[in-house]
Amino acid sequence: MGLRRSLYKTPAQLRAMVEPGLITAAALQALRPAVVAGATTAEIDAIAYETIVGRGAESNFQLVRGYRHTTCISVNEQVVHGIPGERVLQPGDIVSIDCGAQFKGWNGDSAITIVVPDPSRPELVAARQRLSEVTEDSLWAGIAALASAHRVGEIGDAVQTHIESSGEGYGILRDYVGHGIGRKMHEGPTVFNYRVADLGPEVRPGLCLAIEPMVVAGDEATLVEDDDWTVSTVDGRDGSHWEHSVAVHDGGIWVLTEPDGGAAKLAEFGVVPVEIA
Repeated sequence: MGLRRSLYKTPAQLRAMVEPGLITAAALQALRPAVVAGATTAEIDAIAYETIVGRGAESNFQLVRGYRHTTCISVNEQVVHGIPGERVLQPGDIVSIDCGAQFKGWNGDSAITIVVPDPSRPELVAARQRLSEVTEDSLWAGIAALASAHRVGEIGDAVQTHIESSGEGYGILRDYVGHGIGRKMHEGPTVFNYRVADLGPEVRPGLCLAIEPMVVAGDEATLVEDDDWTVSTVDGRDGSHWEHSVAVHDGGIWVLTEPDGGAAKLAEFGVVPVEIA
């Protein structure tokens, strides 16, 4: 019973989750203009750090044992956990950026994917943009499902259904999944991005989840690079990663890592988010 209770937060705790979510969103928004050809991933990481610290928070990624960066930046065949450094972005690169902030002991976690413009290779850019769009839309399909779900596993069903309906034949990473979020960046329950037989815990007020589909253009098989962090596709095909932290409360759901609570994107699904009182 103790583990089960820990999944659900009090109204006051949900309110405390709002600011770290907004700080995380601000960091990702601040770095967007810097994701251009010629920029290094370290320069992009520095913008996120300055934004988070400037808001009185700290990077929760830097609190992970053995990791000293504010973001994970994954390029092309790298899907997640790429380490920022001296890599210079090239025209046409598909870049996934994962970021989080901890504020007064509470956490936010979010990820975006950006395709660097390349007018000389419109077909490549279009293919990569399509991968990003399908991944992002599958995230919103999962969030929308949460609004009426009875069990957490219904999220993965919605994510997989959306990806399959794209007709692109994309793969979904199986070894990397979403999670609960709160006092720690990674808490229970596990949030699968695909259908599972065990639908898991009940969805009810107090549940906070980080939903994060990781989708690849080809086969879902991955490997961990020699840096012991970066996860890349075995077949060298592109990957995309989108993520939001979402709270379930008495009034409905609220996307903590979107300033509008997800209103613009959820409107496409007929879902109206309700601000946490």
